[in-house]
Amino acid sequence: MKTLKFARALQAALCGIAVIGFAPSALADIKDYEFKLVEPTVAVGKDKIVTVQLVNKKTGKPVPDAVIFATHLDMGPEGMPEMATKIVREPGGEPGSYRFKAAFGMEGKWLLSLGAKVQGETGTVESKLVITAQK
Repeated sequence: MKTLKFARALQAALCGIAVIGFAPSALADIKDYEFKLVEPTVAVGKDKIVTVQLVNKKTGKPVPDAVIFATHLDMGPEGMPEMATKIVREPGGEPGSYRFKAAFGMEGKWLLSLGAKVQGETGTVESKLVITAQK
């Protein structure tokens, strides 16, 4: 009987140590993540691909499997935020890289706004990236 109680207590203690031991390595701040443009320029026209990378700023490593739930592309940096265009997520790319297809109707600076959830983290990664469209 005492052996059974001791075994259960030992099992509970080991589970607690495992949780406490692994918790600090899993915890990160949502501010430790950011989106970066792979290429800051794009040609003017339809169906242009823009690729961004989500990286952990502390490690410099790409973050795969983020859930991107907010995308918006407009010409806000040129003083024309009402000039928005449709942006669609495209499949493929390297882990931690996210591709989007959009129409860049004119030259100038375009603002890409993104919102994403990182697996295992609370909060939202929000980024505003400037893309330059050129002929």
